[in-house]
Amino acid sequence: MRPCLGVGHLLLRWLRVCSRRARNRLPKCVRERWAYAQLLWRSLFYNSLTNCDVVSDSLLEPIFWMVDILTRWFGMVFVFLVVALTSSILIISYFCLLPLVLNTYPPFWIVWHICYGHWNLIMIIFHYYKATKTSPGYPPKMKPDIPFVSVCKKCIIPKPARTHHCGICNTCILKMDHHCPWLNNCVGHFNHRYFFSFCLFMTLGCMYCSISGRTLFINAYHAIEHFKHLEVEQPGVPVKGVGLLIGIVPPEAMTKKSSYNTPPPPYTFKDKMFHKSIIYMWVLTSTVAVALGGLTLWHAMLISRGETSIERHINKKEAKRLAKHGKVYRNPFNYGRLNNWKIFFGVEKTSHWLTRVLLPSSHAPYGDGLTWDIYPHQKDIMPV
Repeated sequence: MRPCLGVGHLLLRWLRVCSRRARNRLPKCVRERWAYAQLLWRSLFYNSLTNCDVVSDSLLEPIFWMVDILTRWFGMVFVFLVVALTSSILIISYFCLLPLVLNTYPPFWIVWHICYGHWNLIMIIFHYYKATKTSPGYPPKMKPDIPFVSVCKKCIIPKPARTHHCGICNTCILKMDHHCPWLNNCVGHFNHRYFFSFCLFMTLGCMYCSISGRTLFINAYHAIEHFKHLEVEQPGVPVKGVGLLIGIVPPEAMTKKSSYNTPPPPYTFKDKMFHKSIIYMWVLTSTVAVALGGLTLWHAMLISRGETSIERHINKKEAKRLAKHGKVYRNPFNYGRLNNWKIFFGVEKTSHWLTRVLLPSSHAPYGDGLTWDIYPHQKDIMPV
């Protein structure tokens, strides 16, 4: 085995020497052009920054591009779906549930349902409108004196801290969290609070409809099943004109509109639609409450840690990298759980928990999204 390896090694060395001698025999201009062509060829797929991540991103770039284009085109469709589904629940609530509440509930519960329901509805509409119409914030393109941490490779402009490029919006976003197709907008520094508040109050509204309508849903489901059994049963023997002659039915029965010897069904089309609407409302609100509730809890955890969705992944990688060297990573934008919530909601005094959190408020967030060293690190912004 060893002699074979030695022979192979000598053969390779001989081929290399021969190739070098052959290149040396070529004219100098040919050798220079050949070296330049090799350099151009290698520059197409290699540079000092090439690694596995760059190669995988390059291979998946067409898929990312297609997803960005589809999301951009279907943005208005998703917004229409949110408006249409929410409007359908409102129609059922006003035309089916509200009359039932007014006729069967005691005065205290009537006042409770009307007040809470309309407060929740106002908060949902306000924050959804503000989240879709408020700009997330963009870094200035012609201001070289701003502090920045890197340069965007696509926008070719300085990127301040916590700024990331959105491929769907095709621009950089200040304190970018993610691009939300249901808003047809990016979630950034200036509309992050509106997005989270919309998710929170929409979850509360869906939970309210699901819990308060549970009994109605069960009754409606049993009623629909009862209707199906009645439709399956044979309604009787059809009676025609000759039936009067042979004595199947008495003459007075022929004066009725029904051509069967059984009474008409005990339910109407209005009853069917009422029960199906209740089932539709309960299934939709319960599904949204579970899905959107999980998303709301995830963002609440991120807010408590002073992170965005993108920073969560970046910080996780950085923590693992430093852990290999025996170091601990600390998030520079984490000011403590309570302070993080105060900064996020813009709470400066105790009354702001009511006026800025529990009531509609269009106040601007802390800072301009360009610098993040204006907040205290140790003491509270406001004593509570």
